[in-house]
Amino acid sequence: MPELSRRRRLLVLAICCASMIVATMDISIVTVALPSIRSDLHATESSLQWTVDAYTLVLAGFLVLAGSTADRYGRKRVFLIGLATFGLGSLLCGLAPGVGWLVAARALQAVGGTMLNPVAMAIIATTFPVPAQRAKAIGVFGATSGLALALGPILGGALVDAYGWQSVFWINVPIVAIAIVCTALFVPESRAERARRFDPVGQVLVVLMLGTVVYAIIESGRLGWTSPTILILLAVAVLAVAGLVGYEPRRADPLLELRLFRSVPFASALVIAIAALAGFGTFLFLTTQYLQEVRGMTAITAGLSLLPAGAMIAVVSPISGKIVGARGPRGPLLVSGATLAAGALASLWLTPTTPLPAVLAIYLLFGVALGTSAAPITNTAVSGMPRSMAGVAASVASSGRQTGTTLGVAIAGATVSSSIGHGGIAFTTAEHGVWWLAVGLGIAVVVLGVVSTSPPALRSAARAAALFEEVDRGRSPVPAAR
Repeated sequence: MPELSRRRRLLVLAICCASMIVATMDISIVTVALPSIRSDLHATESSLQWTVDAYTLVLAGFLVLAGSTADRYGRKRVFLIGLATFGLGSLLCGLAPGVGWLVAARALQAVGGTMLNPVAMAIIATTFPVPAQRAKAIGVFGATSGLALALGPILGGALVDAYGWQSVFWINVPIVAIAIVCTALFVPESRAERARRFDPVGQVLVVLMLGTVVYAIIESGRLGWTSPTILILLAVAVLAVAGLVGYEPRRADPLLELRLFRSVPFASALVIAIAALAGFGTFLFLTTQYLQEVRGMTAITAGLSLLPAGAMIAVVSPISGKIVGARGPRGPLLVSGATLAAGALASLWLTPTTPLPAVLAIYLLFGVALGTSAAPITNTAVSGMPRSMAGVAASVASSGRQTGTTLGVAIAGATVSSSIGHGGIAFTTAEHGVWWLAVGLGIAVVVLGVVSTSPPALRSAARAAALFEEVDRGRSPVPAAR
């Protein structure tokens, strides 16, 4: 790829960040519309969970495939297809006549989303070849993700009150149209130096693993954990994991590159992403329903109540990125885990009549938690890896984020589903189990923040990178498809 001017590189970064905004915001923007969707489409609690999780589950299941496909056929080409598919899915979501159609359209929307986030990160990694510049660009990209996730409910609340729940999907269409034009004009094409082969067996196993776990969690509230259906689903998930562990190392180009996990920082970044986003996913899902169903707020008021969280992410994310670039990820990760645990502990005392200033103060903690996690997770996942692995490493890290959000929503919904419609005290009491889980997730982030930045962990990352470079030197290039 020819050397780009600084202005051109920044423009590419802006286009990639715009795609991240629409794709990530659609995870959270829909949460504030859930009460309106429930009323308009007569949706059950499990249907509302699927409205969120159909999107994040498809993202988690196919992000790795999208990254490797872009490495082979061209990142710009796949990025454009993703934008068009996402825009079409958004349009169909707004036209959905029933909750089943809405869930299906959300899945289509997510198919496009899989071609945006990891591919955009790979584009950034190749656009900024200087490591210091690349770290800053990835920090901005990661911060954009966290900010979009938090600002979604605010924008969604305004749109729902003014134009109905359909508008939270239609708003994507003009943004996507502009992004398509700008991508076609300004984003250069790039491919991996050696194209990776497709792995259909690995893809099926990944989808089975994630899909069965999430389906079991969502339906556990209705069927019970000991029902034959749930037990069969969990057994399938275990078999899928065993299949991945046994099958993937045998492939020259596995979908799930298990050798990445020889790097302790990379493996830790994936687990931290799952834990941090599961905590924030539960926060968003429960909070928007608490504010509207329990406290009786309108959608816009509920969205504005999440402004403290969004403001904290906007302020803290860039600072976190600078600290990661200058001193490493340990400090931000410790702050992230501690504030997630503190916010969850404080949420145990929420009631229908808790003073609003106290509620908003708790939301500040969750904003700090997400804002300080974005940059270290993203940068750690791709730092030290050869450029040929940029798409795969970025895809696995992004998949961890989506998996965390999916699991968080599934667990939160399954926990409080029986309390819906039984009064505010029943809802806030049912939340306690979820908040205790979030406390544990915060503690896990703190522990892994220390472990992943230790000298032995850093040495493992260097060994893993050297292994990939040695393997790549020993292979003859496979021509990329034109």
